[in-house]
Amino acid sequence: MSSPEIASLSWGHMKVKGCSSSYKDCKVWPGGSRAWDWRETGTDHYPGVQPADLDEILRKGVQTLVIGRGMSEALQVPASTLDYVKQQGVDVKVFQTEKAVKEYNNLAAQGAKVGGVFHSTC
Repeated sequence: MSSPEIASLSWGHMKVKGCSSSYKDCKVWPGGSRAWDWRETGTDHYPGVQPADLDEILRKGVQTLVIGRGMSEALQVPASTLDYVKQQGVDVKVFQTEKAVKEYNNLAAQGAKVGGVFHSTC
């Protein structure tokens, strides 16, 4: 299964190719995507992305995980979360969301087993 292309990104709005709904924040992986609901894990801008936010994607067998920190990079990514991903044998890349989407789409177009979490506002 290939990782779906992120078809569009604007403030508060993301579309994933092959998905009829749009997302504010989203998770993507080879073969799928869904809304990233921070309430599921109690995530907030600080302390930021938690391992629990990423487990679902890591279980999909990704080799690379891309994290989008928001348009103004307000979403934090603690070193402990990065360490957790690396301990799973997965390469992790963290960028401002527009750059993260570009990186993710480049990797997906190359056929990489890539997943991501993206915050589309602040």
